[in-house]
Amino acid sequence: MNIAGAIVIFIIWWWVAFLAVLPRNVTGRWESPDDGVKGADPGAPVSPQLKEKAWLATKIAVGFWAITVAIILSGVINFRD
Repeated sequence: MNIAGAIVIFIIWWWVAFLAVLPRNVTGRWESPDDGVKGADPGAPVSPQLKEKAWLATKIAVGFWAITVAIILSGVINFRD
């Protein structure tokens, strides 16, 4: 495995993890009495907390990436055959 392959695997795991954690702790504007924005879409989140979700996705992706790289480097799965 080369460095480019490792980076691609990490990016794929990061996006999978980010899309998985994105709907966590989301309160829509229609659920919040004090949204403060007139004319906003009722389905829009009040506070999306994207920075925290990105960090959580990074932590999850690092774990899955390490497992994937360990499996590939151990030779259990050989992509060259």
